[in-house]
Amino acid sequence: MIGRMLDFLSKDMAMDLGTANTLVYVRGKGVILDEPSMVAIDKETNKVIAVGKEAKNLVGRHGRNTLIVRPLKDGVIHDFETATFMIQTFLRKVFRRLPLSRPKLVVAVPSGITSVEKRAVMEASELAGAGKVNLIEEPMAAAIGTGLPIDQPRGQMVVDIGGGTTEVAIISKFAITCSESLRVAGDEANEAICKFVRQEHRLGISETMAEIIKIKIGAAVPLRKPLEIKLRGKDLSTGMPKVVSITDSDIRTAIRESTMTIVEAVRRVLEKASPDLASDVAENGIWLAGGGALLRGLNALVHETTGLEVGRSEDPLRSVIRGAGAVTEHYDFYREVFLN
Repeated sequence: MIGRMLDFLSKDMAMDLGTANTLVYVRGKGVILDEPSMVAIDKETNKVIAVGKEAKNLVGRHGRNTLIVRPLKDGVIHDFETATFMIQTFLRKVFRRLPLSRPKLVVAVPSGITSVEKRAVMEASELAGAGKVNLIEEPMAAAIGTGLPIDQPRGQMVVDIGGGTTEVAIISKFAITCSESLRVAGDEANEAICKFVRQEHRLGISETMAEIIKIKIGAAVPLRKPLEIKLRGKDLSTGMPKVVSITDSDIRTAIRESTMTIVEAVRRVLEKASPDLASDVAENGIWLAGGGALLRGLNALVHETTGLEVGRSEDPLRSVIRGAGAVTEHYDFYREVFLN
């Protein structure tokens, strides 16, 4: 009995430490946790009030003394102390208590991460209770999670659009051969929607509401059947509640700069690829992953720009954690993919 308990408490894990959400995978168990990367802090006492889902539930409805913190920005740790506490809290949720034997942890990070940012992720994870920490680049994890044969000497292209970063990469034989990491992704699109609504309708809305709108009616290309939603917010002129109508065309206009930045990055990576790799991608197509892959018509926009077939990961929101989790299940096979 004790032996089985110790075995569970020392299970190897994977973590997708995202700007928007953090997901944890336990070897042999699958994805155990999926929560917003948010922390609520009492400004007077500097004590944590809530973490994850509980913190997100307070957004827009908290008191003056409560500060909502997102400890990651653009895919990397922005607030080290808060990030460490958040990771530790999530590990406690997974294990009920911190592991007796510090587990190995695979953490997915942006491909454009600096050495200082790498160190921050590793130190925060170790302080939170992890033992050996290995880093894997997010596009590599997304490719594995999508089911692409990254062990083969053939070019596989993946575009992983998360909350804080977009990763565009061509992968061959366990290695990223050419890539771009953009600090343009879902969060920037949400900010653009807030700005558009503010400028066009003098209406104030939260980024959480902007994300809901994007999911409900957002599109990268014109739709055959237009979509419309009634939007409630605060009239910035009078301070009173106000209702306006927003269409998919409005959202497309608002996020056009963000979507075109991503599409242009795809084109640049293809241009940088060797003739052989470019030929492989032309045959295998481009694969979209991450929450941004769910934007209506994004695959059509990428196809229109590149002329290539564009597919979407079966479970875009969990592509990265599924890939990182697969690595924990088969450490020896994927040993070559680690950054460190």
